[in-house]
Amino acid sequence: MAIATVPTKACAVNPLKMSQPIGGAFAFMGLNGAMPLLHGSQGCTSFGLTLFVRHFKEAVPLQTTAMSEVATVLGGYENLEQAILNIYNRAKPKIIGICSTGVTETNGDDVDAYLKLIRDKHPQLAKLPLVYVSTPDFKGAFQDGWEKAVASTVELLVEGPNINGLRDPSRVNVLPGCHLTPGDLDELRTILEAFGLRPSFLPDLAGSLDGHIPDDFTPTTIGGIGVDEIASMGRAGWTIAIGWQMRRAAEVMQARTGVPFRLFERLCGLGPNDEFMTFLSEISGRPVPSKYRRQRGQLTDAMLDAHFHIGGRKLAIAAEPDLLFDLSSMLHEMGAQVSAAVTTTQSAVTERIKTEEVLIGDLEDLEELARTKHCDLLITHSHGRQAAARLKIPFYRAGFPMFDRLGAGHQLSIGYRGTRDLIFDIANLVIADREENHQPTPDRWRPSAALPLVSGHRSAAERSTA
Repeated sequence: MAIATVPTKACAVNPLKMSQPIGGAFAFMGLNGAMPLLHGSQGCTSFGLTLFVRHFKEAVPLQTTAMSEVATVLGGYENLEQAILNIYNRAKPKIIGICSTGVTETNGDDVDAYLKLIRDKHPQLAKLPLVYVSTPDFKGAFQDGWEKAVASTVELLVEGPNINGLRDPSRVNVLPGCHLTPGDLDELRTILEAFGLRPSFLPDLAGSLDGHIPDDFTPTTIGGIGVDEIASMGRAGWTIAIGWQMRRAAEVMQARTGVPFRLFERLCGLGPNDEFMTFLSEISGRPVPSKYRRQRGQLTDAMLDAHFHIGGRKLAIAAEPDLLFDLSSMLHEMGAQVSAAVTTTQSAVTERIKTEEVLIGDLEDLEELARTKHCDLLITHSHGRQAAARLKIPFYRAGFPMFDRLGAGHQLSIGYRGTRDLIFDIANLVIADREENHQPTPDRWRPSAALPLVSGHRSAAERSTA
């Protein structure tokens, strides 16, 4: 059992965590025709927007209430009202997702009351869903904002059970954690459909941020789950929640609609995917398709091939709690040792990470841990690249943001196929590092280090002329 500790330093020097507001805004980007709105200063939104654009290399919709110093002191009602009206008139959104920031939270803006006043004053907004979530950026992290936004969306938009209480057993609600990429969601959709199930993802980033090029420009999100589909999620037979962060949303869904849920804490690794396939076979009444039996065999062979290179290696990992638990658990099963672990926020899975201590801190904390200096691999997002260079160890990029490599949205680490590819990627990093820096080669041989010539021994030049 890992012990979670919090450092006592006054500031983050090399930040690891992203804030709650952009985590909430990220969730709203998985809704069709949505406009995420940060209730705070322009700088808060600009910073988050920069991260999203650099990560996905796409145009990202994100708006702000542009709170000034005066507006912050006097209250943000007028700024919020004007922002909603401007978005409604110009962007024609199907839903607006509103996230608070530290500025407005510190001032104590009652946004729920503001929204009621705005609706009463502007009847044209009566049918426009306005989802508000409290996400102060002075506490919590990216994962917390995502969790709150999804739970609030379920609570506000999902309709209660219909009169006859009938459900469609072939429909399945999927509540994915923020640690899953659009590529992961595409893989999940393919797996569920192979069992004859019809999934509804909330949020569905695979439809909005998967890198496709639309025919026409639209100022709101393109793709994702629609408001009508969200409303009908109470008619599904099951809800599948992925990642501990989604337990709250699944519980809200069950309380509101009566739809039972199953929580899968991770889908990276052999055992978790065996459990997932078994569950899908049970609820669908179908056997596991032969292609997944074949993929399982490929994964076990990959584990056998790679354990010679991964087993016994010491790892340093820094990530959001669910991603940290996901990756560290799989690599622990491969024989690796998680020597240093840093995360962003408190979570129930932290204490079950296979290491002695999990530090809630930043990348400077990770780099300064004595045990990190003896690690063979560093895993974190792109902000860890300088630490890896200073430590002179291989670096595997995982999580958000990933801005110095292409294809972040398509990175795959779940299912048999995703786990197999992840194992190969990490094993190849270790192999390449060993070949470049540790194995003896002719280039590293130095004549000065050779044994001195003694009587009876001739040099190569002497032998060639003999």
